[in-house]
Formats: sequence, structure tokens, C-alpha cells
Amino acid sequence: MSPPILTEARDLLSRYDVVFCDVWGVVHDGLKAFPAACAALSQFRDGGGTVVLVSNAPVPQEQVARMLVSRNVPDGTYDAIVSSGDIALAHVIDAGFGAVYAIGPRDRDSALFDKLSARKSSLAEAEAIVCSGLEDDLTETAESYRPVLEQALARGMPFVCANPDLVVDVGGKLYLCAGAIADLYAHMGGNVFWAGKPHPNAYGTALDVAQRLREGAVAKDRILGIGDALRTDLKAAQGAGVDGLFIASGIHRHDAMTGQEIDAAKLRELFAGSGVSAIGAMAYLAW
Repeated sequence: MSPPILTEARDLLSRYDVVFCDVWGVVHDGLKAFPAACAALSQFRDGGGTVVLVSNAPVPQEQVARMLVSRNVPDGTYDAIVSSGDIALAHVIDAGFGAVYAIGPRDRDSALFDKLSARKSSLAEAEAIVCSGLEDDLTETAESYRPVLEQALARGMPFVCANPDLVVDVGGKLYLCAGAIADLYAHMGGNVFWAGKPHPNAYGTALDVAQRLREGAVAKDRILGIGDALRTDLKAAQGAGVDGLFIASGIHRHDAMTGQEIDAAKLRELFAGSGVSAIGAMAYLAW
């Protein structure tokens, strides 16, 4: 069922104590912050609410914080950050991997690879693959990694995906993410650990953080998930049993909008058969 279209969030936000908010596509577009979205989250906090940014960025939360500063996101926008990079790092420790084969751009994602508890090794010596993304997202596709994945599959190697997103929108251009490689490996029959949305470890970790910050239990009907992706954000909210608010100007903007406005017919078509729902839809998050 198509969600109602909203032009402001203040009345909706007043019904919640905690917001789990996506970052890329809601708070910024990959290049610059959305001032109205930042102001809305800040005003929610001023009213006593808690904002946990839940990002599928394949890096530790401190690196996400640095990226937010570089995109001019004000400090007062949020209380805490949960990143898929940290979830992946914790899984490597929990699984006891001693050696891993790394896939991803070493310079961009050095914050992840430098923090690994396992040593980085050749594929032949590795116990698992840790993937943060394509090493060259300008020229490669997931299929570029099939030969490596075939070798890993033959050895029964687990694959740790540090970013479950299939694509990311950077200033209006889409680039493939680690999730595209992980999805190929899964379809080949490989074992994938997905660190981040829509998987339960993302909102589960965010709930732990929110309850620690608020020093007590938070009821699920007092939590709102905000995001621009049906597959990750809204599915994560639905899986966690919390309401979701859809931001249409992000990754689905061509599927849900005409110009700068939500197209009701497009919105209905987007949600039809998607298997997810939302409490509302906004073109851009705004108070």
C-alpha cells in the first residue's frame, strides 16, 4: 500500500523518542549536507529525541563522523553513529578469523582494513574474504570478481560484506557497492555475512546504542526508521518491527519523483509488490 505523502515531519516525529536515520541520501547526497534534514533531526533532538545514524558505510563510526564533517553536517544533527564497518569488524573478531583476503579500495577504506583484528593475506592463505567495495568502481562490475569468488567457493570460504548496499548515489550518479559482489557470491552458493541494513545486526546494534544513551528500554512503537532505500532502510525497519519513513529524493528518486515532487502514481508503483511499507513518504526530510 502506498504511504501517505508528507511535506513536513514535525507532527510525525512528535510520536517517537528515537530515530534510526540513514545517512547517504537522507542527511547528505555524497557531496554535501541537506540543511533541512539536518535541521529537522536537530530540532527532534532539542525536543528530547535521540538520533542514531545507521550507515552502511564500510568503515568504523569515527571515519563516518569525519566524512560528515567534510560534508558540512552539523554536530548537533545526531547523538551516535552505527556503521556496517564496525559490525563487520566485530564479526571478524567473533568468528575468530586469523587471516582474511581483502577486497576494496585500500586508500578509501583504510580505516576499515587497518582496524582488522585478522592479518591480511593472499586468497590461498585466507580463512575468509572481507569486502568493503569494488577496488575500481569506475571500470569494474561484480562479474570482475567471479574468478576470485569461484576459488573462494571451492574452499568454502565465508564472505564478510562490510556494505550490503548494491549501489550508492554520489551526487546523482550510481556506483556499485560491496553488496553487489556479495550478492553474486550468495547466488553462486557462497556463505555471506551481511554487516548492516537490512539485516538484524544493524537496527539491533542501533537499539542497544539508543537504550544506553537513554538509560533504559525503548519501546519499538517509539522508534522511527528513516531512509531512502526500500531494500535496506525500509526492510530493516520492517524486520525490526518499527515504523519507517521513506525519503523519495535518494536512490529511488527516478522511480518515485517527477522533478522535485513525489509523483503519487510512481510512488504507488514503487511500493506495489515491494514487500515493505512506510508510515509516510517525503521528497526530502524537513521539519
